[in-house]
Amino acid sequence: MTTLDPAIADRLKRTADGLVPAVVQQHDTGEVLMLGWMDDEALARTLTTGRATYWSRSRQEYWIKGDTSGHVQWVKEVRLDCDGDTLLVKVDQEGAACHTGDRTCFDADLLSHG
Repeated sequence: MTTLDPAIADRLKRTADGLVPAVVQQHDTGEVLMLGWMDDEALARTLTTGRATYWSRSRQEYWIKGDTSGHVQWVKEVRLDCDGDTLLVKVDQEGAACHTGDRTCFDADLLSHG
C-alpha cells in the first residue's frame, strides 16, 4: 500500500465512496482524453510511479492505464482544483485513451455543435 501525503489527503473532498474524479488531458495539446476515478491509494500510486492509476467502480479494483491495452499514460503533472473535489491529470498518452479504441472517450457522441 502506498501512503498519500497527508498534506494532499487533507485537501481532497471525496464522494461518499471515497473517490475523486480525475479529468485526464494530453499535456501538450490540451486534448481531453477521459475521466477516471481515484481514491487516496490510486492518487498516491499515480504520484509515486508516474503511471496513471485509477479505481474501477465496476470491477472494484485498481487499474493502471496501459497494463492491458499497452496504451500507457505517462503522468506529467497532477493538479487539484480550487474546491479540492476534482483532479486534473496531464499525461503523455500512448495510443488510444478510450477502451473503445478511440483516441479520446469524447470522440464519438457529439450532442451539440456551436
